[in-house]
Amino acid sequence: MTTLTETTRAGAKPRALIVTIYGLYAREVGGWIGVAALIRMMAALDVDESSVRSAISRLKRRELLAPRRVGGAAGYELSDQAREILDEGDRRIFGRQRASLSDGWLLAVFTIPEAERQKRHVLRSRLSWLGFGTATPGVWIAPRNLFDETEDVLRRSQLADYVHVFHADYLAFGDVAEHVPKWWDLDGLRALYGEFLDTFGPVLTRWRRRRTPDDAAAFADYARGLTAWRRLPFLDPGLPPELLPRDWPGVRAAELFEELRERLAEPAHRYASAVIAPQR
Repeated sequence: MTTLTETTRAGAKPRALIVTIYGLYAREVGGWIGVAALIRMMAALDVDESSVRSAISRLKRRELLAPRRVGGAAGYELSDQAREILDEGDRRIFGRQRASLSDGWLLAVFTIPEAERQKRHVLRSRLSWLGFGTATPGVWIAPRNLFDETEDVLRRSQLADYVHVFHADYLAFGDVAEHVPKWWDLDGLRALYGEFLDTFGPVLTRWRRRRTPDDAAAFADYARGLTAWRRLPFLDPGLPPELLPRDWPGVRAAELFEELRERLAEPAHRYASAVIAPQR
């Protein structure tokens, strides 16, 4: 069974917030944001300048951001790798559909030589973030509708040569629903959804009651909410509803996020645009 680690449960770090900001606002203006604008937006998220610069350095080392000056202003632009990651994230966060039982399953079987065991760790990590669970130590399982994403990620990660992927149906024996908690860490995922509901339920309540618009506050709450939410579609395999426990919190959490998005995305965009535009 794939287990959700304590690292996954950690709160939003400055670099995760920066990735959210670039994902939401940088691509529509060519991928570049000035340092001064980024520091100002991060200040709205209660992150100080030294933490911003430290997080940028980490993103540079990971080759996700590259320095560039525009009109004399220092700033950072997205790398091609970062754009691919963000595009994949958009598909998972905003466009992913829940699987149907009639879709069937994917089985991923892999063998990696001991001399390349680091790739084994990377492959397992990629499969987990695609939504695969562990049927047995060498066989990973996911809903059939994840095939296109799986093929794309494994090819881009140069891991496709080590994996065989099969389309399968469950024929016998037993009830698939009984096996699902063995293949995926549903308890861990339930806890993460509960954490999201506990944190952002009160935020949504405040915005339902709010009468005076505040673009900066909308930006702060939306950026934090999206940063907390965007990991969840990468951990949730999108199983058919029939295989999930009753009162699955993922449904309520998704509805909460969508309402936050509907209420906050537009004013948050106005705030970010007003901060970014003078730098360009």
